[in-house]
Amino acid sequence: MKVELREMTIADYDEVYALWRESEGLKLNSEDDSRQSIKRFLERNPGLSYVALDQGKVVGAALCGHDGRHGYIHNLAVRKSHRRQGIGRSLVGRCMYALMNIGIHRCHLFVLGDNQGAIAFWRKLGWEQRVELITMSQPLSE
Repeated sequence: MKVELREMTIADYDEVYALWRESEGLKLNSEDDSRQSIKRFLERNPGLSYVALDQGKVVGAALCGHDGRHGYIHNLAVRKSHRRQGIGRSLVGRCMYALMNIGIHRCHLFVLGDNQGAIAFWRKLGWEQRVELITMSQPLSE
């Protein structure tokens, strides 16, 4: 099997969203993960998000962006049938390389506390858990 990585476009949205929905451990939000929100994210962060394709079908995806200082990886997912083949590692590597090319030197991500598979994956890649931080959120509209 030959998997191709390429930049994510909004044309990938339906397949990527379906992958996210079937991926355990991802929490989606109807507004934040809508087509319009993802389109805006991709336009604001060109060349940073990627999909993995097997015979033209999306089998992996990673949203990546930055705030000018730090990078962020969101919603990394690989189809169950394609896991443990280095696809997730390759997507992360591509995102990190793209961030470094634009001068970003640190990247963060969010993992649900009970997603032990994801925590193990990220630790295996050398990421460290930051227990001294607390994430706080507030919706801007109800």
